[in-house]
Amino acid sequence: MTEFTLETITALAKRRGFVYQTSEIYGGLASSYDYGPLGIELLRNIKNKWWQEMIRKRADMIGLDSQILLHPQTWVASGHVASFTDPLVEDKVTHKRYHADHLIEAWLAKQPDPPELIVEALSVAQMGEFIAEKKILSPDGNHVTEPKEFNILFETAVGAIEGAKSKVYLRGETAQGIFTNFRQVLDSTRVKLPFGIGQIGKSFRNEITTGQFVFRTLEFEQAEIEYFFDPEQTDWQELLQQWQQHMWDFVVHTLGVREENLRWRRHSDKERSHYSRETYDLDYRFPFGFKELWGVAYRTDYDLQQHIQHSGAKLSYKDPFTGKQFVPHVIEPAVGINRLFLMLLCDAYWHDAENKRTVLRFNPELAPYKTAVFPLLRNKPDLVQKAQAVYEMVAPHHATTWDDRGNIGKRYYYQDEIGTPFCITIDFETLETNSVTVRHRDTTQQTRVNIGQLLSYLQDQL
Repeated sequence: MTEFTLETITALAKRRGFVYQTSEIYGGLASSYDYGPLGIELLRNIKNKWWQEMIRKRADMIGLDSQILLHPQTWVASGHVASFTDPLVEDKVTHKRYHADHLIEAWLAKQPDPPELIVEALSVAQMGEFIAEKKILSPDGNHVTEPKEFNILFETAVGAIEGAKSKVYLRGETAQGIFTNFRQVLDSTRVKLPFGIGQIGKSFRNEITTGQFVFRTLEFEQAEIEYFFDPEQTDWQELLQQWQQHMWDFVVHTLGVREENLRWRRHSDKERSHYSRETYDLDYRFPFGFKELWGVAYRTDYDLQQHIQHSGAKLSYKDPFTGKQFVPHVIEPAVGINRLFLMLLCDAYWHDAENKRTVLRFNPELAPYKTAVFPLLRNKPDLVQKAQAVYEMVAPHHATTWDDRGNIGKRYYYQDEIGTPFCITIDFETLETNSVTVRHRDTTQQTRVNIGQLLSYLQDQL
Protein backbone atom coordinates (compact mmCIF):
# COMPACT_ATOMS: atom_id res chain seq x y z
CA MET A 1 0.00 0.00 0.00
CA THR A 2 1.33 3.46 -0.91
CA GLU A 3 2.05 5.53 2.20
CA PHE A 4 0.59 9.02 2.16
CA THR A 5 -1.11 11.55 4.43
CA LEU A 6 -4.47 13.26 4.27
CA GLU A 7 -2.56 16.44 3.36
CA THR A 8 -1.20 14.62 0.28
CA ILE A 9 -4.74 13.81 -0.88
CA THR A 10 -6.04 17.30 -0.03
CA ALA A 11 -3.26 18.97 -2.01
CA LEU A 12 -3.80 16.73 -5.05
CA ALA A 13 -7.57 17.28 -4.91
CA LYS A 14 -7.16 21.06 -4.97
CA ARG A 15 -4.31 21.13 -7.50
CA ARG A 16 -6.14 18.97 -10.02
CA GLY A 17 -9.65 20.37 -9.61
CA PHE A 18 -11.37 17.67 -7.57
CA VAL A 19 -12.21 19.74 -4.48
CA TYR A 20 -11.95 23.45 -3.62
CA GLN A 21 -12.41 25.27 -0.33
CA THR A 22 -15.82 26.93 -0.32
CA SER A 23 -15.71 30.75 -0.65
CA GLU A 24 -11.91 30.70 -0.62
CA ILE A 25 -11.69 34.31 -1.87
CA TYR A 26 -13.38 35.36 1.40
CA GLY A 27 -11.20 33.18 3.59
CA GLY A 28 -13.31 30.06 3.23
CA LEU A 29 -16.11 28.58 5.33
CA ALA A 30 -15.22 25.94 7.91
CA SER A 31 -16.01 22.33 7.05
CA SER A 32 -17.37 23.31 3.64
CA TYR A 33 -16.09 22.35 0.20
CA ASP A 34 -17.00 22.73 -3.48
CA TYR A 35 -16.41 20.01 -6.06
CA GLY A 36 -14.47 21.11 -9.12
CA PRO A 37 -14.61 19.91 -12.74
CA LEU A 38 -13.04 16.53 -11.96
CA GLY A 39 -14.68 16.15 -8.57
CA ILE A 40 -18.20 16.55 -9.88
CA GLU A 41 -17.56 13.89 -12.55
CA LEU A 42 -16.28 11.42 -9.93
CA LEU A 43 -19.22 12.19 -7.63
CA ARG A 44 -21.69 11.70 -10.46
CA ASN A 45 -20.11 8.36 -11.38
CA ILE A 46 -20.33 7.16 -7.77
CA LYS A 47 -23.99 8.15 -7.51
CA ASN A 48 -24.84 6.57 -10.84
CA LYS A 49 -23.18 3.32 -9.77
CA TRP A 50 -25.02 3.31 -6.43
CA TRP A 51 -28.36 3.97 -8.13
CA GLN A 52 -27.73 1.29 -10.75
CA GLU A 53 -26.71 -1.40 -8.27
CA MET A 54 -29.02 -0.56 -5.37
CA ILE A 55 -32.19 0.61 -7.13
CA ARG A 56 -32.44 -0.16 -10.86
CA LYS A 57 -31.11 -3.72 -10.79
CA ARG A 58 -33.44 -4.84 -8.03
CA ALA A 59 -37.12 -5.61 -8.60
CA ASP A 60 -37.77 -4.99 -4.87
CA MET A 61 -36.43 -1.41 -4.91
CA ILE A 62 -37.93 1.94 -5.94
CA GLY A 63 -36.62 5.49 -5.78
CA LEU A 64 -37.67 8.78 -4.20
CA ASP A 65 -36.49 12.38 -3.99
CA SER A 66 -37.90 14.13 -0.93
CA GLN A 67 -37.58 17.77 0.13
CA ILE A 68 -34.72 19.18 2.18
CA LEU A 69 -37.24 21.21 4.22
CA LEU A 70 -39.83 19.00 5.90
CA HIS A 71 -42.61 19.90 8.31
CA PRO A 72 -40.85 20.67 11.63
CA GLN A 73 -43.00 18.12 13.46
CA THR A 74 -41.19 15.46 11.43
CA TRP A 75 -38.05 16.01 13.49
CA VAL A 76 -39.93 16.06 16.78
CA ALA A 77 -41.48 12.70 15.92
CA SER A 78 -38.20 11.18 14.77
CA GLY A 79 -36.44 12.18 18.00
CA HIS A 80 -33.94 14.47 16.32
CA VAL A 81 -35.06 17.63 18.14
CA ALA A 82 -34.59 15.93 21.50
CA SER A 83 -31.59 13.67 20.92
CA PHE A 84 -29.69 14.57 17.72
CA THR A 85 -26.65 15.79 19.62
CA ASP A 86 -22.85 15.75 19.72
CA PRO A 87 -20.66 16.05 22.84
CA LEU A 88 -18.77 19.35 22.66
CA VAL A 89 -16.13 20.98 24.83
CA GLU A 90 -15.01 24.60 24.72
CA ASP A 91 -11.47 25.96 24.92
CA LYS A 92 -11.48 28.14 28.06
CA VAL A 93 -9.16 30.71 26.46
CA THR A 94 -10.10 30.89 22.76
CA HIS A 95 -13.72 29.71 23.27
CA LYS A 96 -13.42 27.47 20.22
CA ARG A 97 -15.55 24.33 20.38
CA TYR A 98 -14.40 20.79 19.70
CA HIS A 99 -15.88 17.31 19.66
CA ALA A 100 -14.96 15.66 22.95
CA ASP A 101 -14.58 12.29 21.22
CA HIS A 102 -12.29 13.80 18.57
CA LEU A 103 -9.99 15.29 21.24
CA ILE A 104 -9.77 11.89 22.94
CA GLU A 105 -9.03 10.12 19.64
CA ALA A 106 -6.32 12.67 18.78
CA TRP A 107 -4.75 12.17 22.22
CA LEU A 108 -4.84 8.37 21.85
CA ALA A 109 -3.17 8.60 18.43
CA LYS A 110 -0.17 10.38 20.00
CA GLN A 111 0.39 7.79 22.74
CA PRO A 112 3.15 5.20 22.22
CA ASP A 113 1.11 2.58 24.11
CA PRO A 114 -2.50 3.79 24.12
CA PRO A 115 -5.11 2.09 26.31
CA GLU A 116 -7.68 -0.09 24.57
CA LEU A 117 -10.70 2.14 24.31
CA ILE A 118 -13.75 2.41 22.06
CA VAL A 119 -14.34 6.14 22.20
CA GLU A 120 -17.76 5.92 20.52
CA ALA A 121 -18.99 3.72 23.38
CA LEU A 122 -18.25 6.32 26.08
CA SER A 123 -21.05 8.36 27.57
CA VAL A 124 -20.69 12.15 27.72
CA ALA A 125 -19.88 11.94 31.43
CA GLN A 126 -17.24 9.25 30.79
CA MET A 127 -15.64 11.42 28.09
CA GLY A 128 -15.45 14.27 30.58
CA GLU A 129 -13.85 12.04 33.20
CA PHE A 130 -11.29 10.73 30.69
CA ILE A 131 -10.37 14.22 29.50
CA ALA A 132 -9.92 15.39 33.09
CA GLU A 133 -7.96 12.31 34.17
CA LYS A 134 -5.55 12.44 31.23
CA LYS A 135 -5.38 16.25 31.29
CA ILE A 136 -6.24 16.44 27.60
CA LEU A 137 -5.94 19.97 26.23
CA SER A 138 -7.40 21.74 23.20
CA PRO A 139 -5.40 21.91 19.94
CA ASP A 140 -4.25 25.36 21.13
CA GLY A 141 -2.90 23.85 24.35
CA ASN A 142 -5.57 25.20 26.69
CA HIS A 143 -7.86 23.56 29.24
CA VAL A 144 -11.39 22.75 28.07
CA THR A 145 -14.80 22.74 29.71
CA GLU A 146 -16.84 19.70 30.64
CA PRO A 147 -18.46 18.19 27.52
CA LYS A 148 -22.09 19.12 26.89
CA GLU A 149 -24.67 17.83 24.43
CA PHE A 150 -25.16 20.16 21.44
CA ASN A 151 -28.06 19.68 19.01
CA ILE A 152 -26.69 19.63 15.47
CA LEU A 153 -29.88 20.27 13.50
CA PHE A 154 -29.69 23.45 11.43
CA GLU A 155 -32.57 25.83 12.11
CA THR A 156 -34.07 28.25 9.60
CA ALA A 157 -37.46 29.90 9.07
CA VAL A 158 -40.15 30.10 6.42
CA GLY A 159 -42.63 32.90 5.92
CA ALA A 160 -42.89 36.25 4.17
CA ILE A 161 -43.43 38.49 7.20
CA GLU A 162 -40.73 39.15 9.79
CA GLY A 163 -42.02 38.08 13.20
CA ALA A 164 -44.56 35.72 11.67
CA LYS A 165 -42.06 33.18 10.36
CA SER A 166 -42.19 29.53 11.35
CA LYS A 167 -39.13 27.62 12.51
CA VAL A 168 -38.09 24.70 10.31
CA TYR A 169 -35.01 22.54 10.06
CA LEU A 170 -32.62 21.62 7.30
CA ARG A 171 -32.87 17.85 7.29
CA GLY A 172 -30.27 16.00 9.31
CA GLU A 173 -30.83 12.82 7.32
CA THR A 174 -32.74 11.84 4.20
CA ALA A 175 -34.50 8.88 5.86
CA GLN A 176 -37.42 10.83 7.33
CA GLY A 177 -38.62 11.89 3.88
CA ILE A 178 -38.97 8.21 3.06
CA PHE A 179 -40.96 7.43 6.19
CA THR A 180 -43.32 10.38 5.77
CA ASN A 181 -43.99 9.33 2.15
CA PHE A 182 -44.59 5.68 3.03
CA ARG A 183 -48.38 5.82 2.63
CA GLN A 184 -48.20 7.74 -0.65
CA VAL A 185 -45.75 5.20 -2.07
CA LEU A 186 -48.08 2.34 -1.13
CA ASP A 187 -51.12 4.09 -2.63
CA SER A 188 -49.45 5.06 -5.90
CA THR A 189 -47.44 1.92 -6.72
CA ARG A 190 -47.90 -1.86 -6.74
CA VAL A 191 -45.06 -2.63 -4.31
CA LYS A 192 -45.42 -5.55 -1.93
CA LEU A 193 -43.36 -6.45 1.12
CA PRO A 194 -40.49 -6.88 1.36
CA PHE A 195 -39.43 -3.79 -0.60
CA GLY A 196 -37.11 -0.83 -0.25
CA ILE A 197 -37.22 2.87 -0.99
CA GLY A 198 -33.92 4.57 -1.78
CA GLN A 199 -32.84 8.13 -2.40
CA ILE A 200 -29.76 10.30 -2.78
CA GLY A 201 -29.87 13.82 -1.40
CA LYS A 202 -28.29 16.57 0.66
CA SER A 203 -28.33 16.57 4.46
CA PHE A 204 -27.04 19.15 6.91
CA ARG A 205 -25.48 18.94 10.36
CA ASN A 206 -24.23 21.85 12.42
CA GLU A 207 -21.12 19.96 13.46
CA ILE A 208 -17.84 21.18 14.86
CA THR A 209 -15.23 19.26 12.86
CA THR A 210 -11.51 18.72 13.19
CA GLY A 211 -10.08 19.07 9.70
CA GLN A 212 -10.73 15.69 8.09
CA PHE A 213 -11.31 17.23 4.64
CA VAL A 214 -14.62 16.09 3.07
CA PHE A 215 -15.08 13.24 5.56
CA ARG A 216 -17.24 15.35 7.87
CA THR A 217 -18.81 18.56 6.58
CA LEU A 218 -21.73 20.87 7.32
CA GLU A 219 -23.44 19.92 4.05
CA PHE A 220 -23.11 16.43 2.64
CA GLU A 221 -24.83 13.96 0.36
CA GLN A 222 -26.40 10.74 1.57
CA ALA A 223 -27.53 7.61 -0.22
CA GLU A 224 -30.07 5.93 2.05
CA ILE A 225 -32.38 2.95 1.78
CA GLU A 226 -35.28 2.02 4.03
CA TYR A 227 -36.04 -1.65 3.40
CA PHE A 228 -39.49 -2.57 4.76
CA PHE A 229 -40.44 -6.12 5.77
CA ASP A 230 -42.78 -8.23 7.89
CA PRO A 231 -40.78 -9.39 10.95
CA GLU A 232 -43.02 -12.49 11.24
CA GLN A 233 -42.16 -13.56 7.68
CA THR A 234 -38.54 -12.36 7.37
CA ASP A 235 -35.72 -12.96 9.86
CA TRP A 236 -34.23 -9.51 10.47
CA GLN A 237 -30.80 -10.93 11.29
CA GLU A 238 -30.63 -12.79 7.98
CA LEU A 239 -31.83 -9.69 6.14
CA LEU A 240 -29.24 -7.54 7.89
CA GLN A 241 -26.50 -9.96 6.85
CA GLN A 242 -27.74 -9.92 3.26
CA TRP A 243 -27.47 -6.13 3.19
CA GLN A 244 -24.02 -6.27 4.75
CA GLN A 245 -22.89 -8.58 1.96
CA HIS A 246 -24.50 -6.34 -0.66
CA MET A 247 -22.69 -3.29 0.75
CA TRP A 248 -19.35 -5.14 0.88
CA ASP A 249 -19.73 -6.35 -2.70
CA PHE A 250 -20.55 -2.85 -3.91
CA VAL A 251 -17.44 -1.33 -2.33
CA VAL A 252 -15.07 -4.15 -3.30
CA HIS A 253 -16.37 -5.28 -6.69
CA THR A 254 -18.25 -2.29 -8.10
CA LEU A 255 -15.99 0.46 -6.79
CA GLY A 256 -12.82 -1.64 -6.84
CA VAL A 257 -11.60 -0.93 -3.30
CA ARG A 258 -9.05 -3.22 -1.64
CA GLU A 259 -10.55 -5.54 0.96
CA GLU A 260 -7.62 -5.13 3.35
CA ASN A 261 -8.71 -1.53 3.89
CA LEU A 262 -12.20 -2.53 5.08
CA ARG A 263 -13.65 -3.97 8.28
CA TRP A 264 -17.00 -4.41 10.01
CA ARG A 265 -17.57 -2.94 13.45
CA ARG A 266 -20.62 -3.62 15.62
CA HIS A 267 -22.04 -0.73 17.65
CA SER A 268 -22.12 -1.20 21.40
CA ASP A 269 -25.38 -0.76 23.29
CA LYS A 270 -24.29 2.70 24.48
CA GLU A 271 -23.22 3.84 21.03
CA ARG A 272 -26.25 2.63 19.11
CA SER A 273 -28.80 5.25 18.08
CA HIS A 274 -32.08 5.50 19.98
CA TYR A 275 -34.07 4.00 17.10
CA SER A 276 -31.82 1.00 16.44
CA ARG A 277 -31.84 -2.54 17.82
CA GLU A 278 -28.66 -3.48 15.94
CA THR A 279 -26.12 -1.43 13.98
CA TYR A 280 -22.94 -2.25 12.09
CA ASP A 281 -20.49 0.12 10.44
CA LEU A 282 -18.45 -0.75 7.39
CA ASP A 283 -15.22 1.08 8.19
CA TYR A 284 -12.52 2.14 5.75
CA ARG A 285 -8.88 2.75 6.66
CA PHE A 286 -8.46 6.44 5.86
CA PRO A 287 -5.09 8.18 6.43
CA PHE A 288 -6.46 9.19 9.87
CA GLY A 289 -7.46 5.64 10.80
CA PHE A 290 -10.44 3.32 10.42
CA LYS A 291 -13.63 5.39 10.25
CA GLU A 292 -17.25 4.79 9.36
CA LEU A 293 -17.95 4.63 5.66
CA TRP A 294 -21.37 2.99 5.52
CA GLY A 295 -23.77 2.03 8.29
CA VAL A 296 -26.57 -0.52 8.36
CA ALA A 297 -29.16 -0.53 11.15
CA TYR A 298 -32.23 -2.51 12.17
CA ARG A 299 -34.61 0.35 13.00
CA THR A 300 -37.57 -1.96 13.89
CA ASP A 301 -40.87 -0.10 13.37
CA TYR A 302 -39.71 2.87 15.46
CA ASP A 303 -39.97 5.59 12.81
CA LEU A 304 -43.32 4.64 11.34
CA GLN A 305 -44.79 4.23 14.83
CA GLN A 306 -43.49 7.64 15.85
CA HIS A 307 -45.03 9.29 12.80
CA ILE A 308 -48.32 7.46 13.39
CA GLN A 309 -48.37 8.77 16.95
CA HIS A 310 -47.48 12.38 16.09
CA SER A 311 -49.44 12.77 12.85
CA GLY A 312 -52.40 10.45 13.31
CA ALA A 313 -51.82 9.14 9.78
CA LYS A 314 -52.37 5.52 8.84
CA LEU A 315 -48.93 4.13 8.02
CA SER A 316 -49.64 0.43 8.30
CA TYR A 317 -49.42 -2.22 5.57
CA LYS A 318 -52.17 -4.67 4.64
CA ASP A 319 -51.01 -8.01 3.33
CA PRO A 320 -52.89 -8.52 0.01
CA PHE A 321 -53.00 -12.31 0.51
CA THR A 322 -53.82 -12.76 4.21
CA GLY A 323 -55.44 -9.41 5.00
CA LYS A 324 -53.15 -8.99 8.02
CA GLN A 325 -52.55 -5.32 8.85
CA PHE A 326 -49.37 -4.26 10.64
CA VAL A 327 -46.58 -1.67 10.77
CA PRO A 328 -43.53 -2.94 8.84
CA HIS A 329 -40.04 -3.10 10.29
CA VAL A 330 -37.01 -1.57 8.57
CA ILE A 331 -33.37 -2.33 7.72
CA GLU A 332 -31.49 0.85 6.79
CA PRO A 333 -28.20 0.92 4.83
CA ALA A 334 -27.00 4.55 4.76
CA VAL A 335 -23.79 5.89 3.21
CA GLY A 336 -22.26 9.31 2.71
CA ILE A 337 -21.44 9.86 -0.96
CA ASN A 338 -18.68 12.28 0.06
CA ARG A 339 -17.07 9.57 2.15
CA LEU A 340 -17.16 7.16 -0.79
CA PHE A 341 -15.50 9.96 -2.80
CA LEU A 342 -12.71 10.42 -0.25
CA MET A 343 -12.28 6.66 0.07
CA LEU A 344 -11.77 6.33 -3.69
CA LEU A 345 -9.18 9.12 -3.77
CA CYS A 346 -7.27 7.41 -0.96
CA ASP A 347 -7.59 3.86 -2.26
CA ALA A 348 -6.63 4.82 -5.82
CA TYR A 349 -3.60 6.92 -4.84
CA TRP A 350 -0.31 5.41 -5.96
CA HIS A 351 3.16 6.90 -6.09
CA ASP A 352 4.94 5.03 -8.87
CA ALA A 353 8.54 5.43 -7.70
CA GLU A 354 9.96 3.54 -10.67
CA ASN A 355 8.47 5.99 -13.17
CA LYS A 356 8.50 8.99 -10.82
CA ARG A 357 4.82 9.71 -11.23
CA THR A 358 1.62 9.93 -9.18
CA VAL A 359 -1.33 7.85 -10.36
CA LEU A 360 -4.97 7.62 -9.33
CA ARG A 361 -5.76 4.02 -10.20
CA PHE A 362 -9.54 4.37 -10.30
CA ASN A 363 -11.76 1.63 -11.58
CA PRO A 364 -11.98 2.82 -15.23
CA GLU A 365 -15.77 3.06 -15.02
CA LEU A 366 -15.45 5.60 -12.17
CA ALA A 367 -12.64 7.76 -13.57
CA PRO A 368 -13.71 11.37 -14.33
CA TYR A 369 -12.41 10.94 -17.89
CA LYS A 370 -12.16 7.56 -19.54
CA THR A 371 -9.96 8.78 -22.40
CA ALA A 372 -7.80 11.75 -23.33
CA VAL A 373 -7.08 12.64 -26.95
CA PHE A 374 -3.79 14.30 -27.95
CA PRO A 375 -2.31 15.60 -31.16
CA LEU A 376 1.39 14.80 -30.87
CA LEU A 377 2.21 18.42 -31.76
CA ARG A 378 -0.23 21.33 -31.42
CA ASN A 379 1.45 23.37 -34.21
CA LYS A 380 0.87 20.76 -36.95
CA PRO A 381 -2.56 21.40 -38.53
CA ASP A 382 -2.82 17.91 -40.06
CA LEU A 383 -2.29 16.26 -36.66
CA VAL A 384 -4.68 18.65 -34.88
CA GLN A 385 -7.42 18.17 -37.48
CA LYS A 386 -7.12 14.38 -37.30
CA ALA A 387 -7.07 14.46 -33.49
CA GLN A 388 -10.23 16.60 -33.45
CA ALA A 389 -11.96 14.03 -35.65
CA VAL A 390 -10.94 11.22 -33.27
CA TYR A 391 -12.13 13.27 -30.28
CA GLU A 392 -15.53 13.83 -31.91
CA MET A 393 -15.80 10.12 -32.63
CA VAL A 394 -14.94 8.97 -29.07
CA ALA A 395 -16.59 11.70 -26.93
CA PRO A 396 -20.24 10.62 -27.50
CA HIS A 397 -19.40 7.16 -26.14
CA HIS A 398 -16.90 7.80 -23.35
CA ALA A 399 -16.16 10.81 -21.12
CA THR A 400 -13.24 12.32 -23.01
CA THR A 401 -10.91 15.28 -22.56
CA TRP A 402 -8.73 17.14 -25.04
CA ASP A 403 -5.12 17.97 -24.15
CA ASP A 404 -2.51 19.63 -26.37
CA ARG A 405 -0.44 21.44 -23.74
CA GLY A 406 3.31 20.95 -23.33
CA ASN A 407 5.21 17.86 -24.36
CA ILE A 408 3.63 14.45 -24.64
CA GLY A 409 5.35 13.10 -21.51
CA LYS A 410 3.92 15.83 -19.28
CA ARG A 411 0.47 15.24 -20.75
CA TYR A 412 0.68 11.55 -19.93
CA TYR A 413 1.73 12.24 -16.34
CA TYR A 414 -1.03 14.82 -15.88
CA GLN A 415 -3.65 12.32 -17.05
CA ASP A 416 -2.13 9.67 -14.76
CA GLU A 417 -2.54 11.99 -11.79
CA ILE A 418 -6.23 12.62 -12.49
CA GLY A 419 -6.89 8.93 -13.14
CA THR A 420 -7.58 8.80 -16.90
CA PRO A 421 -7.26 5.12 -17.93
CA PHE A 422 -6.40 5.63 -21.63
CA CYS A 423 -4.57 8.29 -23.61
CA ILE A 424 -5.00 8.36 -27.39
CA THR A 425 -2.21 10.04 -29.34
CA ILE A 426 -2.48 11.07 -32.98
CA ASP A 427 1.02 11.16 -34.49
CA PHE A 428 2.60 11.18 -37.95
CA GLU A 429 2.07 7.44 -38.35
CA THR A 430 -1.65 8.09 -37.92
CA LEU A 431 -1.64 10.11 -41.12
CA GLU A 432 -0.09 7.18 -42.98
CA THR A 433 -1.80 4.10 -41.46
CA ASN A 434 -4.99 5.55 -39.86
CA SER A 435 -3.94 4.08 -36.50
CA VAL A 436 -3.40 5.72 -33.12
CA THR A 437 -1.32 5.00 -30.02
CA VAL A 438 -3.37 4.01 -26.97
CA ARG A 439 -1.42 4.29 -23.70
CA HIS A 440 -2.58 2.38 -20.61
CA ARG A 441 -2.48 4.36 -17.35
CA ASP A 442 -1.37 1.67 -14.89
CA THR A 443 1.28 -0.07 -16.99
CA THR A 444 2.31 2.80 -19.33
CA GLN A 445 2.21 0.22 -22.13
CA GLN A 446 1.28 1.52 -25.59
CA THR A 447 -0.83 -0.29 -28.18
CA ARG A 448 -1.31 0.60 -31.83
CA VAL A 449 -5.02 0.52 -32.75
CA ASN A 450 -6.69 1.25 -36.09
CA ILE A 451 -9.16 4.11 -35.79
CA GLY A 452 -11.87 1.93 -37.27
CA GLN A 453 -11.50 -0.50 -34.32
CA LEU A 454 -10.84 2.15 -31.65
CA LEU A 455 -14.36 2.30 -30.17
CA SER A 456 -14.67 -1.47 -29.88
CA TYR A 457 -11.16 -1.67 -28.39
CA LEU A 458 -12.02 0.91 -25.72
CA GLN A 459 -15.32 -0.79 -24.99
CA ASP A 460 -13.53 -4.07 -24.36
CA GLN A 461 -10.99 -2.38 -22.09
CA LEU A 462 -13.54 -0.42 -20.09
